[in-house]
Amino acid sequence: MRNARGSTIKDRPKFFSDGFCLFSDRDLNEVRTVVQAFIQNAEGLYVCRCNPPGATYIVVYAPVYHDLGGRDVFRKRKSRGRLNRKTIQRKPMIPRLVNHPAPVVSIIIPAMNEKATLRGVLREAGQVHPRSETIVVANGSTDGTAEVAEKCGARVIRTAEPLGHDVGRRVGAEAARGSVLLFMDADMIIPARELRPFVESVLSGVDVALNGYSGPVNLKDTHPVVLAKHALNALLSRSDLTGASLTAVPHALSRQAAEQIGLEALEVPPLAQVKAILLGLNVRAIHTVPVGKLNPVRGRRRENGKRHDPLTTLVVGDHLEAVHWLISRQGLRGGFGDLGRQRSKVR
Repeated sequence: MRNARGSTIKDRPKFFSDGFCLFSDRDLNEVRTVVQAFIQNAEGLYVCRCNPPGATYIVVYAPVYHDLGGRDVFRKRKSRGRLNRKTIQRKPMIPRLVNHPAPVVSIIIPAMNEKATLRGVLREAGQVHPRSETIVVANGSTDGTAEVAEKCGARVIRTAEPLGHDVGRRVGAEAARGSVLLFMDADMIIPARELRPFVESVLSGVDVALNGYSGPVNLKDTHPVVLAKHALNALLSRSDLTGASLTAVPHALSRQAAEQIGLEALEVPPLAQVKAILLGLNVRAIHTVPVGKLNPVRGRRRENGKRHDPLTTLVVGDHLEAVHWLISRQGLRGGFGDLGRQRSKVR
């Protein structure tokens, strides 16, 4: 029996440059064993039985090439899909925002050197509400953050000097035109579905919609910021809020509430929260976004062998400033009674 090239078929495989060999009538498994014994590392072989009229044989397809000695040597089959083609590298698509001329929701995003995550943040922001505007307060950025925001279609407010996120929120709120103010950070990509509950609650009548994230409280050493948040809410007789705070994004305020509190108070989030509660505004923890796991750790350094986090110092100081304002309005006991103790009688 002869193959298509006219060569006699023998038990020992005969390889051709088109990469196949023929066997006379044998078992398929036996053929595979013979081939693997004959060829080292014979991987990816394709074995099939052919039954043309009056004959039976097995075809083994395998890539081969001829070396200089005239011998047929096994070669793994290469993909023919993209031979000798360079991989096409495409630039990441930039989401294009549409700022509504009469926005219901103003999304305010302070940003300083957040080019790496800003595209993703803006992509989600653009899906929060059909009538929205997105304001990026690019303060002190040197990495092209402002340029990325502009290419994405956001309203951009630039300042040459770093302002800090809280001051940036005030600047954005002053420029906002919507009846709902939603505050985000540019270093955390939070899905739009996690942002909508804050907007929907304000549209339904809530004045201040807080992130319900309270931080870890079951640790041996509770973080000072977590303690400060819980303590401040307890002083305000709002233990139901646990550790929910305007310190944590995302959160939302109605424009009316922001104006009652005073936009300048947004520079110190715990102070804004104290003012909102004392004014009798509807302050509620609406939805929990675990930002503790999303927020990148920055600026930590060691002093006297101990780890020091300047952000912790800032946030705890903000809570002390809020307590000071509370005492200045409510008295030395912050509005709590003295249970009839007549201390003035013995002075």
